[in-house]
Amino acid sequence: CEYNRGAFCAFFYKTTIRGATMKKNIIILVLIVIAALLFRYGFSVYDRVMQTKAMRNKKAPEVTVADIQEAEIIRSFEAPGRVVSKYQVNVMARIAGYLQKSYFKEGDFVKAGQTLFQIEPQEFSNASNVAKADVENTRAQLVYAEKQLARAKELVAKDYIAKSQYDNLLAQRDALRAQLASAQARYNDSNRNLGYTHVKAPVDGRIGIITVTLGNYVSPSSGALTTINSTNPIYVTFPLDSDDFDALSMADGSNNINRKTEIYFSNGQKYPLNGVQDFHDNKIDQATGTVTMRATFQNPNNQLLHGEFVTVKLYSNNPVKTPVVPQTAVQENQAGKYVYKIDDKGLPQLTYIKIGAQNGTSWIVNEGLKAGDRVVIDGIQKVVPGQPVTIKTTIDATPATATQK
Repeated sequence: CEYNRGAFCAFFYKTTIRGATMKKNIIILVLIVIAALLFRYGFSVYDRVMQTKAMRNKKAPEVTVADIQEAEIIRSFEAPGRVVSKYQVNVMARIAGYLQKSYFKEGDFVKAGQTLFQIEPQEFSNASNVAKADVENTRAQLVYAEKQLARAKELVAKDYIAKSQYDNLLAQRDALRAQLASAQARYNDSNRNLGYTHVKAPVDGRIGIITVTLGNYVSPSSGALTTINSTNPIYVTFPLDSDDFDALSMADGSNNINRKTEIYFSNGQKYPLNGVQDFHDNKIDQATGTVTMRATFQNPNNQLLHGEFVTVKLYSNNPVKTPVVPQTAVQENQAGKYVYKIDDKGLPQLTYIKIGAQNGTSWIVNEGLKAGDRVVIDGIQKVVPGQPVTIKTTIDATPATATQK
């Protein structure tokens, strides 16, 4: 028992010694980690202090600054457009019958009044002949009645016949006159229907696909036999953003009609003739926030086709004072185009802008700059936003008269 107690005491002593040693090692390790962190923090603070000191001692980069000016600009606005025929006419059968002939090829250019189809005319020709005979018969009866009435007038004046007999002849004459008018109307109507057997082009234009082939029975309910799209002049419709519409209206004021319009094809080629924007809708489309505009173009060579998509460039009638910025001042990153604008403290600040068309060596500014602002145009590579710069030279930006292209 004494032996066992001694062994236990030895074991307990060894365990206690080991625990104290491990605890001491952990404390040492923690102190080492804390010391390392404090050292790293101190080094970082020192490095930051040294960088700040170096920045203070470093000479501010020299830059050239330009004052933003305003130019008299004929504003232009771009929008997607669609070519639309002035007249889009469905050629319909106005009577019922069998389609016998066609007098054109699909895709031909036709003139107003040109015969396109023939519907079997025999039935309508016969009806016209019957109506004509009825007119002639009634007219002959009326001639006879008028002669009888003339004789009766003489006789009743001499009191050779009764007044009632004269009145009877007068009534017959008037009835025949009414019958002749009715017969003439029927004859005219039959001739009208006979004329409809020749289906004619109502307008000049280019004809489309024949939708009902020869030999078919057609009627007014058969739908369009073909379609004619007029080609000259021709319309181009396009949606203009409401903000652009407001800017355009403010620029032109009362001179708000007949604006110069250009169109460009999908390959970038410009249509050789300019058009005139002569109409805009009286409302803003709530779904798109745009105003529908329309321009009219001459199309003598039928180069523009109904349904074709183009790019429209619309010009204001009056020039507008608009800020312009030198191209050398404008940089670009993933967020967009920007400049370094000098703030009230003389420090350059990164400022994003929206630009329009090119104007000589400058960009037209739609948003982000105004007249009097100063921007860096040279030494941009050395500029750090918010850090001091040395302004070497200040110059004026692009001059006050220009035309947007």
